[in-house]
Amino acid sequence: MVVSKYLQMAVDAAKKGQATWTNPQVGAVIVKDQQVLAVGYHHQFGHRHAEIDALAQLADISQAKGATMYVTLEPCSHYGKTPPCAKRLTEVGITRVVIGLLDPNPLVSGKGVAILKAHGIQVEVLGESLGLNVAYRFFYQHQRPLVTLKYAMSLDGKINSAQKERTLLTQPAAQQDVQQLRHRQQVILVGEHTLSIDNPRLTVRTNPMVFPPIRAALVWHIDDVDRQSYLFDQSAPTWFFSATASSTKLPPNIQVFVNPHWTPKTMVQKLADEGVQSLLVEGGSHLQADFIAAELVDDLVIYVAPIVLGGTGLPAVIGQPLTARTGFEKPTVSMLGSDIRIQTRRV
Repeated sequence: MVVSKYLQMAVDAAKKGQATWTNPQVGAVIVKDQQVLAVGYHHQFGHRHAEIDALAQLADISQAKGATMYVTLEPCSHYGKTPPCAKRLTEVGITRVVIGLLDPNPLVSGKGVAILKAHGIQVEVLGESLGLNVAYRFFYQHQRPLVTLKYAMSLDGKINSAQKERTLLTQPAAQQDVQQLRHRQQVILVGEHTLSIDNPRLTVRTNPMVFPPIRAALVWHIDDVDRQSYLFDQSAPTWFFSATASSTKLPPNIQVFVNPHWTPKTMVQKLADEGVQSLLVEGGSHLQADFIAAELVDDLVIYVAPIVLGGTGLPAVIGQPLTARTGFEKPTVSMLGSDIRIQTRRV
C-alpha cells in the first residue's frame, strides 16, 4: 500500500526511539488543515508515549481541537507506567485518528479504538505494521520470543580451530554488524563451552544502551563457572540457566534459573514468562544444533570468512540430529568488507 506522507513521518519518528525496551517503537503526527502541527515518538521505556509526546510539542494544547492524528500503533487504553493515550486524545478534541496497526498486546488490542469511537472520534485502521516492532508483534502472536541464531564460520564450515581457544574469523565490518544485531535483542545466549573458551562479553560496545541486552548462558553447575569471566561484571544483567542452584552469594546483576533438564523449549518458555520478546543465540555449535532441532530458530544470520581452517576444527551446528529437514526462505546475501553475510527466515 501507499503510505501517506504524514504516516511516513510518524514511522520515521518512531525509529528514533532506541530505548523502548519491551515497549513498541511508536511515532505520531498531528495534522490540521493539511499542516503538520507536531511530531512525537516514544523516546524511552517508562516515558510518555508517542501520542502524548506529539501533544506536548504543540504551541498550545487548544490546537489539537479538530485535528487529525496519524499514529503507527493503536493508542493504549490502560494505565501502566503512563495514563491511557486514547483517553487523552478524547479530552483534547482530536476528531480523527489514522492508525497503522492495532496493538497485538491483548491489554490494548481493539480497546483503544473502542474508546476513541465511543467519544465520536473518526478512526481509520490501515492494518499495516509499517516495518516496525517485528519482535514485539511476533511475541504476542506466538507467545514466545523471536529467536535469531547467529554464527561466523570459515569457508569449510568451521566456527573454531581445533585448539581450545577463541578463533577470530571475521573482519571489523562484520564485527560492527554483529554489534548492530545485538542492539536489536533483549537477551543474548551462549552455551557453557563458548563461555569457557571465548569468555564473551555479550555487550553492545559500539552504541551504549539505556537497556542493554541481558546476557545469558546455559551451564551445568553455576558454581563451576569462573567468577572472573566477563559475564560476572556489572556492565549488564546476566541470567544463568543452570541445573543446580548456587551455594554462594552472587553479584546483584546475576540471576540463576534452576532446572536439571534445560532444553531450548524450556528456556524459551522461561524467557516468554519473563516477557522477553527477542533472543539471539550466539553459540556454540551444539546449542545451535539443539535450537534448530527444536524448530525454534526464526531468523538465521551467518557470516562467512574467506579462510579455511581445515583439520579437526569445530563445525557449525553439530550434535543434535534433525527429525525433518528444516527449510528457510531465499536468503539475503551481502558483502561486509571481505566477509559474506547471509540472512534468512524459517519458512
